[in-house]
Amino acid sequence: MKINVHNVTKRFKAFTALAGINLEIKPGELVALLGPSGSGKTTLLRILAGLEWPDEGQVLFDGEDALARSVGERNVGFVFQHYALFRHLTVFENVAFGLRVRPRGQRLPEAQIRQRVEKLLDLVQLRWLADRHPNQLSGGQRQRVALARALARDPRVLLLDEPLAALDISSRGDVRRDLRRHLETFEGMRLMVTHDPIDAYALADRVVVLEAGAVTQHGSLPEVTARPRTRYVAELVGLNLVAGDLRDHALTTEQGGTVVTAHAIGDGPAFVAVRPQAISLHRQHPEGSPRNVWELTVTDIDQQHDRARVRLDGAVQLVAEVTPAAITELDVRSGEVIWASVKATDIEAYAR
Repeated sequence: MKINVHNVTKRFKAFTALAGINLEIKPGELVALLGPSGSGKTTLLRILAGLEWPDEGQVLFDGEDALARSVGERNVGFVFQHYALFRHLTVFENVAFGLRVRPRGQRLPEAQIRQRVEKLLDLVQLRWLADRHPNQLSGGQRQRVALARALARDPRVLLLDEPLAALDISSRGDVRRDLRRHLETFEGMRLMVTHDPIDAYALADRVVVLEAGAVTQHGSLPEVTARPRTRYVAELVGLNLVAGDLRDHALTTEQGGTVVTAHAIGDGPAFVAVRPQAISLHRQHPEGSPRNVWELTVTDIDQQHDRARVRLDGAVQLVAEVTPAAITELDVRSGEVIWASVKATDIEAYAR
């Protein structure tokens, strides 16, 4: 199914939550609405679900006016940020709830309800917990129950509002991979809201960046990260921002260092954006390298399952993202001095 959003505006008294949003979501796509709190992403999600109505604009599901249909008629599955599971119901009954409350003429026979719920619990690998209650589950298990419940009614559209926000950091990586695997089994259109670019990168085919209720940029996250159109987008997707004065492709930083960029915008006060993944670390000065090279002090190392973030301080302040294997190979430790380098072509410049 395809969704088209045309000039959608939503106001809450004097506050404009959405300002003329235009968006197309293609069949089978998993799109992430990316932005901080107050950018309008959850409001847009609720309008698509039928939980809010816009003041202006159109929402079309396969060319049909979705605003003329009620929540139930839109056939949308919604996974809320805190999952909204019924505490007094078992896992099985939480998943079955949407099927049991259908009007009598549309309700499946009990045997078919049980068969469908068991199939969904097998899908999310929770059938062995069918008789448990939500307070007996981990955060990741509750997230999977909420997903199974949303899929129970066989929706055309699946909407997820910050699906990983309620999880602790230690479990998010595993649950993120698990969620991606389950979402790939859903054939309809999938749209999620997140403020975390790591979640968007892991789960979405395309990201739509919202700022103050308007679409600022969209594309795959690697595309957006490689060429952010504005400083706002660069900061949102987790790039290093270095302030200084730009002259002839070289930025003199506020700490007295120099950053050379191949993407100059004209002389004057500016920021440059550096991707954490574009920074290479070295034990010795990389002689003959055409890249920016700095001798910096390691101030912090944050190691996770598949990556490590290294904070560096000196003539420039940066966060480098490398593999844990690189940390081990280079024997990187807090408090030590190390060399960092990055290509000029990997640095974007923005006026300030």
